[in-house]
Amino acid sequence: MPWQLADRALDLEQPIAAGIVNVTSDSMFEGARSGTPERAVQDGLAMVEADFDMLDIGAVAAKAGPPVPAEKEAAALVPAVAGLATSGVPVSADTFSVEVARRALAAGATAVNDISGGCDEMFELVAATGCGYVLMHIEGPPRVDRPAPTYDDVVEQLKAWFGGRVERARELGVEKEQIAIDPGLDFDLTTEQDLELLRRLGELCELGLPLYISLSRKDFIGAVLAGSWEERRPAGEREWGTVAAVALAVRSGADVLRVHDRSALQAVRVAGAIRGAPGEDAGRPNGAPVRPTEDAA
Repeated sequence: MPWQLADRALDLEQPIAAGIVNVTSDSMFEGARSGTPERAVQDGLAMVEADFDMLDIGAVAAKAGPPVPAEKEAAALVPAVAGLATSGVPVSADTFSVEVARRALAAGATAVNDISGGCDEMFELVAATGCGYVLMHIEGPPRVDRPAPTYDDVVEQLKAWFGGRVERARELGVEKEQIAIDPGLDFDLTTEQDLELLRRLGELCELGLPLYISLSRKDFIGAVLAGSWEERRPAGEREWGTVAAVALAVRSGADVLRVHDRSALQAVRVAGAIRGAPGEDAGRPNGAPVRPTEDAA
C-alpha cells in the first residue's frame, strides 16, 4: 500500500529505511546526536549517500523531561529540515508541537512523525497540508514517566486505540492514505508487551495502514540482552540486537523502519528481499538483486 506524503506517494511494496537525524545533545543514543542544524545537515546527507530512503529529523529527545518551548525546538529543527529538504529523499519532522510541525512543513518536510498520539489541531494541520502522518500509540502526554498500563491483550488494545484515533483524524479531513501507524515500542509498554507486539505485527497489518516501526536501539532490546530491565545494556551496545529485531519486523510486515545504523539498513534490504513483494519472487523478477552491486560476479 502506498503512503501519501505532501509531494509524492511512497511505494511500500518493499520496506524502506528512515534514517534518524537528531538535532540534539541529549538523545538516548550518543552516536546520533548532531548537536547543531549544520551538523544535522551533514549527517543527513551522509545517510542519503548511504542509501537511506527517507530522513526523520527531530530536535527534542523523547525521554522524560520538562517541556521544550516551540521557539527553541523550531530554531534547531527548521533549519535542518530546510537544509535536507532538497536531498533527494523525503523528510519527516519528528515533533508533537503543532506550531513546530507547521513551520517544518513550510520549510520542506513532507510528513510529521508525532509521538503524542495526535490532537485535533494536529489532525487539522495534516488535513490542510496533505502531508504524511505517523500516528504513534501512547497512553498519555509524551516526555512524562508513568507505569505501563496493564492490557488483557496488548495487540487488541492497540488495534482498538488506532481505530478510534484514525476515525477522529478522518472526521477532521485526514485521508486514510496519509496515515502510517507506529505501535510506540517502549512507550507505555513493558518489555514483554513490546515483544508480543513484534511477534504479532501481522495483526496490526490487518488495519490496512502502513506500519511504521521505530525500534532502533530501544530500551527493550537492552533489557533482553541483559536479562532485566534494571540492568539493560546502554544504547551504544544495542546495534546487533536492533539488526535482529529489524529483520524479524520486516518479515512480519513492517513497511517503514526508523533506524540509526547502516547495519540496520542492510537488514531492511536483505529481509525485504527475502520477504518479497506480493505476487513476486523476492520483490524482483528472475531473482534480480534489489539494488545493483559493484562487486556482483
